[in-house]
Amino acid sequence: MAWFRRRPRSSGPGGRPVDQADLDHLTQFIRTRRGVEAFVEPRTTVTETTVLLVAHDGEWTRRRIGSPEIARRFAHQLSLPIYDVRLLGYPQRMRDYNARQKRRPA
Repeated sequence: MAWFRRRPRSSGPGGRPVDQADLDHLTQFIRTRRGVEAFVEPRTTVTETTVLLVAHDGEWTRRRIGSPEIARRFAHQLSLPIYDVRLLGYPQRMRDYNARQKRRPA
């Protein structure tokens, strides 16, 4: 039985490597919204490290990033404040935005 045989992983737990399209998406989000803050989410068994961007109104986006250090460099290059989600949690405005989206008629 080959149940416990190791398989090589080329792109991490999530199955998709970090690419330029992800970074472009994050940059576009920052440039088209105001009051954006970055939050680093730790690697889990399902996904790689991610960076969560939250705008002033709670709108948000999330993309994979190589490591917490890469996320910090990315945020500093774009003059964004960056926080660790494990220490601060998710901002209330993001939760409020999600609740507003659920109440919106389809």
